Amino acid sequence: MKPITFLNSFPSFFLLFLIILNPWQPVNLNAETKKDFINLIGKQDALLITDPQGRVLFSKNVEKILVPASTLKIFTALVALHYLGPDHRFVTEFYIDKDNNLKIKGYGDPLLISEVLLEISKSLCTKINKINDIICDDSYFAQPLTIPGVASSTQPYDAPNGALCANFNTVNFSRSKGIFISAEPQTPLLPFALKRIKQSGQGKGRIVLSHNNNECTLYAGHLIKYFLENEGIKITGAVKTGSVQKSSDRLILRYISRLSLEEIISRILDFSNNFTTNQLLIAAGAKAYGPPGTLDKGATAALSYAKDILGLKHTSIAEGSGISRKNRTSAKDMDKVLNAFEPYHSLMRHEGKEFYKTGTLIGINTRAGYIEKTKGQLYRFVVLLNTPGKSAGSIMEKIRCYVSDE
Repeated sequence: MKPITFLNSFPSFFLLFLIILNPWQPVNLNAETKKDFINLIGKQDALLITDPQGRVLFSKNVEKILVPASTLKIFTALVALHYLGPDHRFVTEFYIDKDNNLKIKGYGDPLLISEVLLEISKSLCTKINKINDIICDDSYFAQPLTIPGVASSTQPYDAPNGALCANFNTVNFSRSKGIFISAEPQTPLLPFALKRIKQSGQGKGRIVLSHNNNECTLYAGHLIKYFLENEGIKITGAVKTGSVQKSSDRLILRYISRLSLEEIISRILDFSNNFTTNQLLIAAGAKAYGPPGTLDKGATAALSYAKDILGLKHTSIAEGSGISRKNRTSAKDMDKVLNAFEPYHSLMRHEGKEFYKTGTLIGINTRAGYIEKTKGQLYRFVVLLNTPGKSAGSIMEKIRCYVSDE
């Protein structure tokens, strides 16, 4: 028998060496499954499936630059984690000035909801019993903040961003016996919002506050005023906008959010809130380049992270939520995002063994995430469908079936 030498076996060793070096080397699928995937992915679509070692199980159009829709939120979450840190908690500061005015300075907390404002008011009433004006400072974010893709609608995902916002800059209302009432028991229907409700012509539903005449910022101040007065605090002045002078104003309360950044991200990925996602992007930009936070600073910080840390080559960012069609990425880049996000995958929505984020715009349907095997290994998948009328549903059925058989 002829002995096996290194030279005789060199081609096999060399091929194995190339496969190890190149994680994009495809792993064979059975012919039927491969044919199904090929037929389902058109010229304006992309599909990439990788195993726990990063080896490609199937790929088509992986470098094609496409619209990711809300799957972009996974990337924005990574940007926020990088610049703000996983343990970051948003703060809101309260000062008293020499004229006994209460000043409120916001730093972009996306979850200043009525229950939180009530809690803050209870803390403030132990430190003050009478104030003149309430002065709202939203200067940590620049204004106006225009988000590409956001329309003038009554939907919460179209709410404008700002450094000091209450209840996602929305008011939920209904009507009873011809009278407008709040649709949320924890939130009063303030006279400040009632005028806007009547102007809307709606009988019930939700209005989105705007930055016109500082409407968003002032609404937060009026809510604080309501809760303070309910706690017995006498307020003799008005609600205004202004600025904190840290050299002379006295800090009396620094509210620290109960929710960590990881908990906020979990809510973003579950409920797909565009407002909250862009709050994180703008805050990340302010942390990276200094206040005031702007969308440009947030996008610049995101692209720097994409290029220098993740090595993305096909990604461009117009805003952080995915609502803009100017956002672009490739399946190959999104797989790198998923690889980096893997330690946080449990923050995503999940059904059974699948952890995922979906994205939908008119004519766009996307899905990205992980499928967990019995021993905890994670298979990554990216489905970017930019062909109108297509849905990721049938593709996902085949991916789940394929991975379960792997």
